[in-house]
Amino acid sequence: MLKSILLALMITGLPGLALADAEAPVQALNLTQSWVGYLAIAIFALAYMLAMVEEVTELNKSKPMVLAASLIWMFIASVYVSGGMGEQAGRAFRASLEGYAELFLFIMVSMAYLNALEERGVFDNLRVWLLSKGFSYRKLFWITGGMSFFMSAVCNNLTTALLMGAVIMAMGKGNRQFVTVAAVNVVVATNAGGSFSPFGDITTLLVWQSGVVPFKDFFSLFLPAVVNFALPASIMHFWIPKEQPAAVGKAPTMKRGALAMMVLFLLTIITAVSFENFLELPPAAGMLAGLTYLKFLSFYMQKTEKQTVSDFAHVYRLFQVEQPANNRSQKFDVFKHVADLEWDTLLFFYGVMVSVGGLSFIGYLTLASDVLYVGMDPTIANIVVGILSAFIDNGTIMFAVLTMHPDISQGQWLLVTLTAGVGGSLLAIGSAAGVGLMGQMKGYYTFSTHLKWMPVILLGFFGSIGVHFLINAGYF
Repeated sequence: MLKSILLALMITGLPGLALADAEAPVQALNLTQSWVGYLAIAIFALAYMLAMVEEVTELNKSKPMVLAASLIWMFIASVYVSGGMGEQAGRAFRASLEGYAELFLFIMVSMAYLNALEERGVFDNLRVWLLSKGFSYRKLFWITGGMSFFMSAVCNNLTTALLMGAVIMAMGKGNRQFVTVAAVNVVVATNAGGSFSPFGDITTLLVWQSGVVPFKDFFSLFLPAVVNFALPASIMHFWIPKEQPAAVGKAPTMKRGALAMMVLFLLTIITAVSFENFLELPPAAGMLAGLTYLKFLSFYMQKTEKQTVSDFAHVYRLFQVEQPANNRSQKFDVFKHVADLEWDTLLFFYGVMVSVGGLSFIGYLTLASDVLYVGMDPTIANIVVGILSAFIDNGTIMFAVLTMHPDISQGQWLLVTLTAGVGGSLLAIGSAAGVGLMGQMKGYYTFSTHLKWMPVILLGFFGSIGVHFLINAGYF
């Protein structure tokens, strides 16, 4: 489950989806009122609906989305080739593909590190440590929420939500009220925490890679994000029982190399930021450099491993009894963790990104941009985007906005980054964190239990917007 949730945090592409390269701009036809345009909209809508009901149909979400992307571009290319303009369609498709490839490499490295840390027992250690302290339900409510907020700024909202969800389920046995309210709190906290970090959530990652907001400016959203989390939590606090759950034993010892991996992961993030800020290279280039840190550590661990074999090892084998943990090999293979990525989700976002690139090339995103950012005040438009992100994946929404590339101020770019990031908290289906916890906490955290708290969450949503205008007025 952790693997499948890990990724819905990391989704789409780059500013890049600019449909052209600098030297040879693509001359796009307006196909919005042609059979190709109508068919492309129908294909994309059908594929997205099938992806949303994946748990009902048991059809992997990548299948309809990748097929949709292929069909959309096939029909576009057929029109351009028939008009002797096949080269333009090919260049536009490659621009979409390049944007996806850059983000894919970024995600691949990040997930490889997170999978490695999971295998080394880092997350299990943290979970058991929390359980061993004997915190009250109300303290645990704030600890899991606060940890979700700060962890999601570095890891991602999916991993963080699952980890905190495991703690909540373990501590809340027999106390349904605590589990349901704490789960809602974790979803809100993870989405809020990812909204102020350039690599905390797919929305901020997209905006950072697009270049419309500099790295350091994202942190101006910290206080609005705190309000988005703390305001609903302060109200939900009074519905948390005052009892104290039973504590458990000691946290397990992490496997060899775990601490070194945490340091290297931090160093990898610093490398990616440095590549973008000082060398004007894509962050993915820095992340790939960081992958080599993990590979060298893997090489060192393999060469220096000394497996302690007990004198009674043959007895264990004879009676087919499992050897003690410190009597077994703890070999580490970095490529195994690359292979364990959630490929279905990665391919799903390939389909989303390339399909949206096709719809943009047809001309639909220009129409949408005119409706939102010409027909409306930018503030209203960006709030609408945030509310829509409760129904449609925030990565898809942000990718569409970046592809429109409206002429708005820096403050408005920060606003849409905030609203798209935290708007997914309004509904359980609005974010990967919510969807993941619904799968993990079946019967406890559901769509209806989250919906009951939507008015409180909406209060935090508008509260964060108000704080943004108050403290970041200089950006407008």
